[in-house]
Amino acid sequence: MSASYARVLRIPHARRTFAAALTGRLSYGIVPLSVMLAVTRASGSYAVAGVVMALFSGTSVFLSPVRASLIDRHGPRRALVPMAGAYVALLGLLTVTVWRPGAASPLVLGAVTAAAGACTPPLGPTMRAVWGRLAPERALLQRAYSLDGVAEELLFVFGPLLVGVVVGVAPPAVGIIVGAALMAAGTAAFVSSPAVRDVRPGDTGAASRGKGRRRVLRGVRRPVIAAAGVGLALGVADLLVVAFAEGHGHGDDSVAWVLAALSAGSAVGGLVNGAVAWRSSAGVRLPLLAAGLGLALLGAGLAPGLGTLAALMAVAGLFVAPAITTAYLIADESAAPEVRVQAGAWVNTAVNAGATAGAAVAGVLVGPLSTGWSFATAGAVTLLAAAAAARGATHHGGAPADVGDGGAVAADRRQSSSPSRSS
Repeated sequence: MSASYARVLRIPHARRTFAAALTGRLSYGIVPLSVMLAVTRASGSYAVAGVVMALFSGTSVFLSPVRASLIDRHGPRRALVPMAGAYVALLGLLTVTVWRPGAASPLVLGAVTAAAGACTPPLGPTMRAVWGRLAPERALLQRAYSLDGVAEELLFVFGPLLVGVVVGVAPPAVGIIVGAALMAAGTAAFVSSPAVRDVRPGDTGAASRGKGRRRVLRGVRRPVIAAAGVGLALGVADLLVVAFAEGHGHGDDSVAWVLAALSAGSAVGGLVNGAVAWRSSAGVRLPLLAAGLGLALLGAGLAPGLGTLAALMAVAGLFVAPAITTAYLIADESAAPEVRVQAGAWVNTAVNAGATAGAAVAGVLVGPLSTGWSFATAGAVTLLAAAAAARGATHHGGAPADVGDGGAVAADRRQSSSPSRSS
């Protein structure tokens, strides 16, 4: 396993490019919590903070495919630099507005955060597209995507921990500054890497763009459905674990351990998935992985205590990173070369949108239903998403998405000039 991942990191320019992208993507684990804490402190209202965060996450998530299309059309250097510049500048403006309590109206706070979210640089989808250029062998690309997914999972663990350290010695607005600085440094290092400097904008002819849009929409339908199901499961699980712990007389520290088990399971599953030379195609594996997650949630509905729930959440996590990684593989393989970043962005958007919807659904379910039935309902919905993805695989069995992972990426994909949580 270590040799396989070591081979990924031995690819020329891979370590430098990946480290730069992760530096910038760490901002995504720091900025949202910092903004929420800073806005709450500045406005004195949880309601205002909730609306502001909804605007920030909404524009960041749902405009991700639009930003990705700019990367595809103009290339990462020409598109990422102005995006990152606007993002950092708007975060700086937000820092000024929240530095003193009551200094800015809720309308101003909402407008600035919404604009900042709209400019969020899509470093995650761009890095995954660059992986497609750096690792033309399908098996090697699978390992690269798995490594990327596990690293991303860790970013969303360490980011909030870093915010906790910052707010212990400084105002929450300092966390926004730290996140902005990481984005500026990471993006600058990323676009200066030879692996990114060599990328040129794709063919921007009208006919090519129209064909690319049709292909990306057709090719990502199945992975987007499955990714949305996984995201919904994650969004539901977060809130239901809190409700389960409270219902069984446990404190917030117990919630952290259960959610940590979910993340640990996801990391282990991602590493194992990338190390195995699968004989079945990604199109066949994707619905099975989503179904495994759904069954684990059904089992969580029967958990008698917190220890059993933590174990079942760890089992559920085993399917999370592999499912998302496989969805990215299918999207990358199905899309035209000139829309590869968009393809990954659609999967990314589906995961985040599903998580947002899952949190809302969990809030509705927890009232009239017990946590057991709520877990069972979430598991059933995830199984439906898996069935929809499997149905798509049956109807499009000859599509590029069903090419086996052991096969080589097509020559036009290797020569492409175009380059997750909202990273």
